[in-house]
Amino acid sequence: MTLKSKKLVEYAAMLVIWLGLVLLFGMLSQSFLSLRTFVTLANRIPALAVIAAGMTLVLVIGGIDLSVGSVLGLSGALVGLALVNWHLPFWVATLLGLGVGLVAGTLNGLVSVGLGIPSFIVSLGMLEIARGVAYLTTHSQTKYIGATVEWPSAPIPGLGVSPAFLITLLVIVAGQVVLSRTVFGRYLVAIGTNESAVRLAGINTKPVKVAVFALLGLLTGLGGVFYTSRLGSSDPNAGVGLELSAIAAVVIGGTSLMGGRGSVVNTFFGVLIIATLEAGLAQVGASEPTKRVITGLVIVVAVVLDAWRHHLTGRKFSLLKRLFTARPASGTPIS
Repeated sequence: MTLKSKKLVEYAAMLVIWLGLVLLFGMLSQSFLSLRTFVTLANRIPALAVIAAGMTLVLVIGGIDLSVGSVLGLSGALVGLALVNWHLPFWVATLLGLGVGLVAGTLNGLVSVGLGIPSFIVSLGMLEIARGVAYLTTHSQTKYIGATVEWPSAPIPGLGVSPAFLITLLVIVAGQVVLSRTVFGRYLVAIGTNESAVRLAGINTKPVKVAVFALLGLLTGLGGVFYTSRLGSSDPNAGVGLELSAIAAVVIGGTSLMGGRGSVVNTFFGVLIIATLEAGLAQVGASEPTKRVITGLVIVVAVVLDAWRHHLTGRKFSLLKRLFTARPASGTPIS
């Protein structure tokens, strides 16, 4: 099976899983299988989807970023301040939100990569810093903005989906192209697979790794704009726990937590699965604790499958290595 065929099979498998979930909730709830449900799903996922796309690239290199939820909250808070308190145009406020995310992501990358500190610890610190700054700048108050910021998340007449959703699709396509069709993407996969070998090949991995964290920060800023747009207000508490949903979507999409493997398109399917799961459980009347338990079980199953796949891949690699490095005695062929 060629690499292209294998990817198509993976896409088809994720699509089947999502459709199976849709049919399941369609049987459990009479109102689930409706155009309104799908339009609502499409217009709810942009913030999570763009962040999960960036998280895919970070996990591919073997890193992780736990600060995205707080950085989203900070980006949205500053967008609200720019529009309400400083009376800046929407595009300037958007650039400010994107800039805040970019700075936070770049700092995560510089500290983690430059000082050799695990990204888990660095981003955990950024999680607290960004949330604290969001509270300080807004005095822990929600900024109600209104129509000025709502249009990106408003359904397009005659189409149903929002501009934010269309932008999200472009981000997903661009992310997949970068990962699978560019030299930069090959570097990411190689770093996640064996960073030492990449360095021995004469490639400086540090700028590449910092760039990935910066890109995730930029997409998190975009997610903050989308989130603020959907709510029509900026809430300093926005994005609490979002990092877990983003990581879950990436893992469900088949990206390895151990690095070296990932797909932005499959991550998008992972986002759809999580959003469908949440919407379906809400419609069938599941309580919040029940929803958390079921979502957690799905994540655990995805992680176990990833570990099992990694174990099998490692065994195959070990067997091949032994086969090709074995030397037959007295010219006798290996049987």
